[in-house]
Amino acid sequence: MTEKITIATRKSELALWQANHVADLLRDRYPEKTVELLPMVTRGDIILDRPLAQIGGKGLFLKELEKALLNGEADIAVHSMKDVPVEQVPGLTVDVMLKRANPFDALLGRAGLLFAELPAGASVGTSSLRRQCQLKAARPDLEVRDLRGNVNTRIRKLQEGDYDAIILACAGLERLGLDHLITETLAAPDWLPAATQGTIGIQCRAEDTEVMQLIEPLKDTDAVVRTLAERAVASALQGSCQVPLAVFASINDDQMHISALVGMPDGSQLLRCEQVGAAAEWAQLSALIAEELLELGAGRIIASLAS
Repeated sequence: MTEKITIATRKSELALWQANHVADLLRDRYPEKTVELLPMVTRGDIILDRPLAQIGGKGLFLKELEKALLNGEADIAVHSMKDVPVEQVPGLTVDVMLKRANPFDALLGRAGLLFAELPAGASVGTSSLRRQCQLKAARPDLEVRDLRGNVNTRIRKLQEGDYDAIILACAGLERLGLDHLITETLAAPDWLPAATQGTIGIQCRAEDTEVMQLIEPLKDTDAVVRTLAERAVASALQGSCQVPLAVFASINDDQMHISALVGMPDGSQLLRCEQVGAAAEWAQLSALIAEELLELGAGRIIASLAS
């Protein structure tokens, strides 16, 4: 019987918030058990001078944590699901997701201007090709510049005048108590988030049935179904950090609505489609979305960016 649960986590303030949140949920449910954190530095935290698309993608934020799971240093790892590649690591599984937080993006403007009010030539910081694509498609007159670092570092760069505005995830800002800095929420249907944005996932060893049983009560069914649907679209379209891809699924009265887009980083092409159907048929809806985007030309865009 496991008496202690060790949680592998990155050392960033947001990652620690997420890990502590899961730790608190476990302590409340299992007061007899010791729950402790194992903070780690990942390669994605170290390499800050290049865009993620150039250094290997979002999986760079997970490898060290996954090694800690595989060698028994940790029992679970806590991740932002949008950092988790669609292909799971052999021997590990991510089946438990917490209730989804705000999934949308936030514009933080130094002068308090809304997106439409930013003057021509204004510099907007983001490290995401998805955000860059939507920015350039809507406002080709803006200057989009790369932005790396943790949430507080990015905000400091904005406040010091390096950028006129930056785009961050609403969920991270809200979790850190920084949502008062949000100038405008960039929400669907006009602006689509990354697949699974705002969702916390818990990873563990696939054969560790005891730990799986311990974390199972934390699972939110709605979040799991939406995660499966969004990741299925990303998988079918070979989604990676090199491809501007956005997917958003919502559920209302057992009906699922999925919107998705694929585009060129410079915003010169932007393909959109959507599907509505029974949430129980999420797999079919996801397949239809991917098929429709491919028919519109998404395959050519993906191939051109992979070459």
